[in-house]
Amino acid sequence: MTEDTVIGDDSEESRTHKVLSCLEEACKRLDLSVPIWLDQNIADFKRNSVTKFREESFIEGIDFDFLEVRVIEED
Repeated sequence: MTEDTVIGDDSEESRTHKVLSCLEEACKRLDLSVPIWLDQNIADFKRNSVTKFREESFIEGIDFDFLEVRVIEED
């Protein structure tokens, strides 16, 4: 693991909005471009509340294997 960060969102927004907002904030903190959600990312996230964004999801090159996004706690 190179870096990690945890983002919380206690807003009344939808789950989808919370996930997208937290992903944007995490990318800002990690100085990354926001990845593109490919079909496989969407399917993985719907099934397991976790997905891995690999190089093909980023417009700019990355110097790591993947960015993992995981919901670690939900009400």
